[in-house]
Amino acid sequence: MSAGEQDRADAAETTPSPAMARAYVVTIWGIALGILVFAIGVVLVALSLGNQQLFKDGVDWVYDVILYGIAALVFGRDARAEKLAALAIGSVMALAGLHTLYDLWAKILNPRPIEIWALGFSAASAVAIALLIVGLLWRFRGEENPVIRATWLSSRNDVISTTGFALLGLVARVAPVRWPEYVFDLLVAGLCFQASWAIWRSVRRDRRAGPVLPEPA
Repeated sequence: MSAGEQDRADAAETTPSPAMARAYVVTIWGIALGILVFAIGVVLVALSLGNQQLFKDGVDWVYDVILYGIAALVFGRDARAEKLAALAIGSVMALAGLHTLYDLWAKILNPRPIEIWALGFSAASAVAIALLIVGLLWRFRGEENPVIRATWLSSRNDVISTTGFALLGLVARVAPVRWPEYVFDLLVAGLCFQASWAIWRSVRRDRRAGPVLPEPA
């Protein structure tokens, strides 16, 4: 089998049905644009109030906007573009893991005061959005397409991390110690790296070709 024939065979194995593909595109565009509008609103409110914590929380949504934006723009193109997009999504998730570790280090060196109302709003809105996204993507969880798999893994991680942060935020407000929050930061970073690795392995598996031998003339 030639390299071209192998690529076509690999693409066929990971190509969703036309109806599923259309549903995914509409869903991803809605998620990306919805998060963008919400993030802009949070940033504008934070700027008007001069609240740095709320501003940071609003800017943090950029990871989700980039992730779902990439998926929406690239999905449905050729297999190579989709695999590159999946790798880009994996890179964004790895960057988010590194950012989590950096933020953890900064919090350890310079513990931040907890602003109850800002933390409560950010936690509640993040959990609500994460649950909404995973609900919207639930029907696509069994698809083998690299882009779909990447976005599903990301939504799964968001539900775990945002719900955990909301609960740990409550603990941090009433407890005299901060170590539970720090431990959870490590868990979230680990989930990001695990998902990034899973995406890389999925793309690598899909790119495997048959024996590199010349075909008979």
